[in-house]
Amino acid sequence: QVQLVESGGGLVQPGGSLRLSCAASRSILYIYIMGWYRQAPGKQRELVATITSSGTTNDADSVKGRFTASRDNAKNTVYLQMNSLKPEDTAVYYCHASGLRHYSGSYDDGDYWGQGTQVTVSS
Repeated sequence: QVQLVESGGGLVQPGGSLRLSCAASRSILYIYIMGWYRQAPGKQRELVATITSSGTTNDADSVKGRFTASRDNAKNTVYLQMNSLKPEDTAVYYCHASGLRHYSGSYDDGDYWGQGTQVTVSS
């Protein structure tokens, strides 16, 4: 069973910063791509930022220059540094992982999601 555990959400004022973290199960040797999606009330889930194991990133236009995804491959952990936060960034943020190689040697191309963490930007 693959688990993604998120942390770091909360309430912040406009212009503030938050850092999200997401750690994957210890049973995983390698993850090809990890990233973050978000879903605001009444809206569809949307991509925020992804990062491959080699460090290639893909950021949504709405967060470019403000959010930065990074990862620690040894810890199977992905981070999202969010700066200059705006009220429209308010959403539940979900960690995502795909392309998993387990220590057993098996490969899993399924999509895995964290439980979500709330980010609220408000004065």
